[in-house]
Amino acid sequence: MRTTKILTRSLLISYLLSALLLTLLAFGLYRLKLSPSRVSAGIYGIYGISCFIGGMLAGKGLPNRRFFWGLLSGLLYFLVLALMSFLLHKGLETDTKTLTLILAACAGCGTVGGMVS
Repeated sequence: MRTTKILTRSLLISYLLSALLLTLLAFGLYRLKLSPSRVSAGIYGIYGISCFIGGMLAGKGLPNRRFFWGLLSGLLYFLVLALMSFLLHKGLETDTKTLTLILAACAGCGTVGGMVS
């Protein structure tokens, strides 16, 4: 039960952070007229930062096997993201290469966050 609560909290904070950072990125897109490649890089960076923070929170809350809990936090972040995208768009609009890159970024950053916590 404690594990579920800590992972849920880390995911919630990760998504709140993502919402804040994506809002700032949208403002930057509007004001600075950013190119699509910079926006795409910014989105990947936001996923990475959010998963890193989520992994840190999971690792701090669950001190044994912190890297595993960070990895799990990153994977759960990706799964919720993919599920919501699937439900909203009635399918996944991105290709396998992009999905694999996002999955690796979320899992890797979550793992690193768990290890440094």
